[in-house]
Amino acid sequence: EKRTVTQIEKNGYPDSIYINAAKIFQGIHTEKNKDRMLVQYGDNSESPMMAFKDEHSRRVSYELAFSALKYQDLLEQILLDSSAYPCYSIPDELTSLLVVMLYDLQDRKFQERKIFDGEELVAEVQEVGDYLYRYITKLAAALARCRIKHDALSIEYFVPETIWKQEQRASALPLCVWINTFKISLEDVIKDLEMKGLTKVESVSDFDHYTFAVDQHCHDVLVFPSSLREELLNLDLFADCKLLLQ
Repeated sequence: EKRTVTQIEKNGYPDSIYINAAKIFQGIHTEKNKDRMLVQYGDNSESPMMAFKDEHSRRVSYELAFSALKYQDLLEQILLDSSAYPCYSIPDELTSLLVVMLYDLQDRKFQERKIFDGEELVAEVQEVGDYLYRYITKLAAALARCRIKHDALSIEYFVPETIWKQEQRASALPLCVWINTFKISLEDVIKDLEMKGLTKVESVSDFDHYTFAVDQHCHDVLVFPSSLREELLNLDLFADCKLLLQ
């Protein structure tokens, strides 16, 4: 039976993704000096317990958490400028969830998110989501004021320069993928990829868009152009853990 994966969409995520992303963000967010600490995140001394539906859900949760981390200063400023924070009905322990869901809300252009069929709703996510929607006009206005003030066409302007340079370098690197030889052979992977329209080439220097190569030193590693990242990660080969992104 073919496994399914959680789809990445611009109309939101299942509640479990927000919860896990918030737990990750709680552990990695930037701690500020007390004189600059206007947003309180509660205690993060305990390691959070996370349960991921599948590998795709794990990746999406981490991506959402790290996206919120990149824009932490901006998101906090939006919460403060809109008067959505401090919010006395939501405890500090849920501030990470508030920030993560705010990032996703602005990424969806402040559109209402979809409730997925058969998804298990989480009370905290519903509470924070309802709270943000009560302030949605003020939140959107606060973001617009920030962009006007800094003459920014998009929120990418607010990414710290060091992170922006790292992302530029990373986006140019080829993708390395391990073959899980306990589940599938190199020959079967190549056959599957070629059936999906990809062409095997001799080396990275021969890359076009829909191409891949076998690593010259590790024959259980495949290399792909970085432009194929999202398409690759939605293949059943990844959902079934037959291929693993390095």
